[in-house]
Order: sequence, then C-alpha cells, then structure tokens
Amino acid sequence: MNLFLIAAIGLVLVVIAAIVMWRIQRRRPDVPSAVRTSAPSRLAAPQLRDRLQRTRHGIQDRLTGLTARGRLDDDYWAAVEDLLIAADLGVGTAGALVSAVRQRGISDPTAARTLLRNELARILEGRSRELELTQKPAVVLVVGVNGGGKTTSIAKLASLLQRGGSTVLLGATDTFRAAADQQLRVWADRLGIDMVGGQAGADPASVAFDAYHAARARGADTVIVDTAGRLHSKSNLMDELAKVARVLRREAGTLDEVLLVIDGSTGQNAIVQARRFSEAVGVTGIVVTKLDGTARGGVVIAIERELDIPVKFIGIGEAMDDLIPFEPEDFADAVLGP
Repeated sequence: MNLFLIAAIGLVLVVIAAIVMWRIQRRRPDVPSAVRTSAPSRLAAPQLRDRLQRTRHGIQDRLTGLTARGRLDDDYWAAVEDLLIAADLGVGTAGALVSAVRQRGISDPTAARTLLRNELARILEGRSRELELTQKPAVVLVVGVNGGGKTTSIAKLASLLQRGGSTVLLGATDTFRAAADQQLRVWADRLGIDMVGGQAGADPASVAFDAYHAARARGADTVIVDTAGRLHSKSNLMDELAKVARVLRREAGTLDEVLLVIDGSTGQNAIVQARRFSEAVGVTGIVVTKLDGTARGGVVIAIERELDIPVKFIGIGEAMDDLIPFEPEDFADAVLGP
C-alpha cells in the first residue's frame, strides 16, 4: 500500500512539473539563433569588381605600371606601399602588407600581387560578420555622422531582413529634423513595415523606449532604431546618443547590434569616427557606404585592423539590394585579384 501511494504521488508530481514547463514555454517568446545575412545578397566576384572599380583601378593600374620596372627593388616596394596608402588602407596596414609579402623573397611582380591579395584576405579573416540577433524583438541601434547614408542603409537592412522572413519595426529618434522622420517614414511605407516616431523636439530616448515596446507588443522579430546624425566631436550630442543606448539596454537587457554607418569616401577620418562612437555606445559592427563611388575603399581594412571592429555590410549602389554582407575573400579579389 505504501509503495502504491508513493508511486501515485510521484506520478502526480511529474504531471504537475510537465504542466508548469509547458506554460513557461508558451509564455517565453521565440528566440531565434544568430541571423545569417550573407546568402540572400551576395554578389558574384565579377559584379563586385565592377562596383569597386574605382578602388580597384586606383591600385591595379598603378601596380601594372610598376611591373614595367622588371625588378622588385626598394623603389618598387616603396611605391607599392604608397599606392596602398593612397587607397586609404592606412600607413600601418600598408606597411604590414608590404613587409609580409616582401619577406617572401619573390622576384615576379604577378606573384607579388597574388601574395598581396592573399595577405589582405588573411588580415580580414577570423571575425564574425553575421548579425547576432538573438532576442525577440532583437534590437539594432544604428548610429553615424550626418550625410553618411545612415537612413538609406537602415531601409536596405530592413529589406534584407524581410527577404529572410523576419518582421521589422523602425524607430525614428531624430526628433529635431522633420525631414529625417519623413524620410524614414517613406521607406517604411515602401517596405510595408511599421514605424514609431515622436513629436518634434521629443526626447530621443523616450522615442526609442516607445519603439522597443511597440515592437514587443506587435510581435516583431527586430526593431531597428535610427538616430540623429551627429558629429563625433560634439560631446553633448554623443552623451544624448549614449542615453538612447542606455535606455534600450535597460528595457531589452542588451543591444543585439550597434551598427556604425560610415561614408567610405571619408578616408582615414572614418577611423576617428569609429573610435569615438565605439567609446560612446559600444559599436559591434560597421556599415561602409558609397564604396562604388570612391577610390578609397581600403578604409575597410584600416578600420578593422586599427579598431578590431568587424565590417558587416558594404554599400555599393543606390538600389535596395545594394547593401551586401562583407565577404573578405570577395573584397580581396575585387581590389587585388586577377
């Protein structure tokens, strides 16, 4: 009798535990694994070479001219380093590339270019470039200076996530420029996604708060929060940005991504921007825009080497699918490949 009673009690406890776990699972929001963004928008290597032709020609044409010397002497290597610096790889990165190849003791200019390409790809490897969107809603904060292509990049990123099956809500925290809110709203309407804005002059952090909770209430997978473009040298504006990030972290527990949008044509100044924004809000990834219109695309490499912040996307045109995941091998082929 005692054994039967013990068994019955045990069975009841198991059933109760199963019911409790079932209810917990029902209340818990779905938490997706890290979102991969490379497959939907990756360009074939020849297409990427075409889009980066200004940077490519800036390096390749001069390299071709140098091969006419026929000797890989001190003057040759100094000239190679100069042209890499001119493409905005930075003095340190250009010197490291040239030193790594030169010590191989090669005498063939074609082999030298191949080794430069391989060394460039090696410098860029080993970093995670996926969007790490692990919450629901995942929170992506987008920051940058004025005129860098931030709002357009947000629209392109939202479109990319949509194509991957995610629902997106946009938060417009630039409450001081009416045009900024309107521009983002136009994109939201085109994409058919929700947007939360604020009254003119409203506290940007309060708008971010509203956007997060709207995304949560509506079951959106991701909320992308736009911020006012600001000069990284203006401490009061950077403090305001830090407050937005702080509020979002408090509400969501963490920020899945903090993406800094940088105009690729700004050159080495981009490194200063990246350092300052990272100090203020903890940048997790870089979006480099307008690479199709500049010969200074080497700044991608300089940023990563100087600050160890991964470039996650590059902008190579005006079309909606012209924001593409950054692939080191493809980039190295595009600027230094055959």
